[in-house]
Amino acid sequence: MATITEAKVIITSPGRNFVTLKVTTSDGVTGLGDATLNGRELAVASYLEDHLVPLLIGRDPARIEDTWHYLYKGAYWRRGPVTMTAISAVDTALWDIKGKVAGLPVYDLLGGKAREGAMVYGHASGGDVPELLEDVARFREMGYRAIRAQAAVPGSPGTYGIRHGAVATVYEPATGALPEEQPWSTEAYLDFAPRYLEAVRERFGFDFHLLHDVHHRLTPTEAGRLGRSLEEVRLFWMEDPTPAELQESFRQIRHSTTTPIAVGEVFNSIWDCQQLITERLIDYIRASVVHAGGITHLRRIFHLAELYQVRTGSHGATDLSPVSMSAAVHLDVTVPNFGIQEYMAHDPLTHEVFRPAYELRDGALHPSAAPGLGIELDEEAAARFPYDPKYLPVSRRTDGSVHDW
Repeated sequence: MATITEAKVIITSPGRNFVTLKVTTSDGVTGLGDATLNGRELAVASYLEDHLVPLLIGRDPARIEDTWHYLYKGAYWRRGPVTMTAISAVDTALWDIKGKVAGLPVYDLLGGKAREGAMVYGHASGGDVPELLEDVARFREMGYRAIRAQAAVPGSPGTYGIRHGAVATVYEPATGALPEEQPWSTEAYLDFAPRYLEAVRERFGFDFHLLHDVHHRLTPTEAGRLGRSLEEVRLFWMEDPTPAELQESFRQIRHSTTTPIAVGEVFNSIWDCQQLITERLIDYIRASVVHAGGITHLRRIFHLAELYQVRTGSHGATDLSPVSMSAAVHLDVTVPNFGIQEYMAHDPLTHEVFRPAYELRDGALHPSAAPGLGIELDEEAAARFPYDPKYLPVSRRTDGSVHDW
């Protein structure tokens, strides 16, 4: 019987910070798991190195389910983003190993493909409406069938979702050694967002999916008002309309508008979304492989969602490494209630370290047919990019108080 002989935490910053767990067995098989928690990366690295890696040595890598419960229940202090991201890394690495040992891609271990590829959406943005329209045109030319649209609110140049700099092609929110502080006016946003989303539809029509991210910034009443004002533009979804700590608050939004609702990128367990799913208060669940317990636990969330006709729409920003994206696509193509996958292209430097084999074609990601997850990591390249502290911004209302970002 093969056993785990080494579990190594690799921290690198090729364009942004990533934490990766590399697990090696006595047979020489290796598996990779993403352990990146945006802005709190070193907390997860320490959790792995100090608490989980010593527990893995000598264990059977094939016992994925047992290892998941051993790490989750054995800690007593359950859940939380740091714990669940660390468990996710172990779980994903073990699925990678199992696929390599079996000689099969992970999607075949999960029951095989239910679709050929996973439709993705890109992130179009602009400092004003003309810039946004130009960016939407760029994504349309690249073949995207679904596009998220965000424009800077007048008077709020740091508005969430906007690319930094006129030549930037990738939106990256994490910047600087200290959080950037950005001004925010809910009133201005509620007035402006419907107008620029209407402009997108007027220019490009309705033959593609249009998405918009509110990013937790509204009260349920405000979110209901926004949803009603956007019904004519037929959004694919309105994302994160209000903070989700109080799950029942989504009932008010649901009763106020027919605009579909998506939420869940900050969730780390099935308990975070149980009420939202079972009471059908949302249409899409956005939990991700890296933050919600790995393939094993995210699959449970998706199966629960299937029972209540809630579809998947996993988080896929650049704070997921290509390891996570590989795992996400393998899961996406197998679940019957797949909806869409967020996809943000990584900085070219990232691909000097991570070498994924998934492909973007015709607006969809297609997983590799190689055994395991189909991704490699170059440790020598990783060593060239030391950790670089970066933080997500802090949003402040016009009166100076801290707002949900």
